[in-house]
Amino acid sequence: MPNTISGFSKLSKSEKIEWLLDTYFTNKDNARQLIQNYWNTDKKLQKLHDEFIENTITNYYLPLGVAPNFRINDTFYTIPMAIEESSVIAAASKAAKFWLERGGFKAEVISTEKIGQVHFTYDGDNEDLKLYIDTVIKQKFFEDTQSITKSMQNRGGGILNIELKDKTKELENYYQLHATFETLDAMGANFINSCLEQFAQTLKSEAEKSLEGNLDIIMSILSNYVPQCLVRAEVSCKVEDLKSKDIPNPEDFAQKFKQAVTIAEIEPYRAVTHNKGIMNGIDAVVLATGNDFRAVEAGVHAYAAKDGSYTSLTHCSVDDGIFKFWIEIPLALGTVGGLTNLHPLVKLSLEMLQKPTAKDLMKIVAVAGLAQNFGAVKSLTTTGIQEGHMKMHLMNILNQFEATDKEKVTLVEHFKTNVVTHSAVVEALKNIRE
Repeated sequence: MPNTISGFSKLSKSEKIEWLLDTYFTNKDNARQLIQNYWNTDKKLQKLHDEFIENTITNYYLPLGVAPNFRINDTFYTIPMAIEESSVIAAASKAAKFWLERGGFKAEVISTEKIGQVHFTYDGDNEDLKLYIDTVIKQKFFEDTQSITKSMQNRGGGILNIELKDKTKELENYYQLHATFETLDAMGANFINSCLEQFAQTLKSEAEKSLEGNLDIIMSILSNYVPQCLVRAEVSCKVEDLKSKDIPNPEDFAQKFKQAVTIAEIEPYRAVTHNKGIMNGIDAVVLATGNDFRAVEAGVHAYAAKDGSYTSLTHCSVDDGIFKFWIEIPLALGTVGGLTNLHPLVKLSLEMLQKPTAKDLMKIVAVAGLAQNFGAVKSLTTTGIQEGHMKMHLMNILNQFEATDKEKVTLVEHFKTNVVTHSAVVEALKNIRE
């Protein structure tokens, strides 16, 4: 078979690169130089990056920016954000400054339960199984995981509960051990999965001694759906206090803003884009702080559909002259373990955030999502999204066409008073060059 290789993982880094160059690139020297340009000159740091994942050939960089002026529960933050999309950090910063003068953001952690499951089949009597789990083996699950949980328990965390869930109506002979955990400042994936695998071993070995039916373990794994690991963030002020340079009529703005959010609550096509904007802010902070943005995304979107229809994660009310905008969202985050102890820029980001606990970080991340959404909906219901976005995108277009520094200065000045579109930028650049 063409373009296949046996034993690739056993090759050295340079051998892997040479195989890729020989197999896929016509200009091997240019490709090799590009790969090497992104290596870190600090060999120790590069080795650290190489060992994060498998088959590394180089580093893929994202910009790390900051959004200042966030006031959260009367503590002031500059929030680090790792993202490649134009206007995200600008919108977050603008929203932070807007609410800085109106009391800032309020945030609270509602709950911090995380979930893991042992999935198994059992073809015996379900009442016998339930009685056996509840009265005979449940305590043994705690005992057999003591070596895993001891350190977590000493800090105030550990296994909260283990219960049997009968899913035989959905799938023949299918059951779950449904366990809840408190992992404190750790995201806790490895801790949870280690506990679950021990539950499975205990269940399998003990069931063979005591149950008449056949019990077969299918898998043991944590869930990224964490509806009981919740944080709420909100902003509020008198409607009249919304007045600003770009909100000349705060009453009209408040009602239109509320309608826009309500549309996202009832219309899934709008809700998906609405929530994507929220995740622009959330993912950027999650990534900057070394957390798993893919797990967060999966859990958040499942939560948005928990009532049977996909809906907005944010909500708005205008009652008795008070404008209120809030988000309630599941976020399983950590500030110890994983990349938080390894990646130098993650350490930098966490220090910038004043070394937050996991609960603190949940609040910060939720606020970043709320601020991002406020900025987006505010733009949509006033000037439109493209005016600000395309001005931020201007530099990307200029770089695409390799504009010189002098051309950039001229065109940035030109588009201060002209609408930015891709074709308009191309035409203006062409005129300068001619």
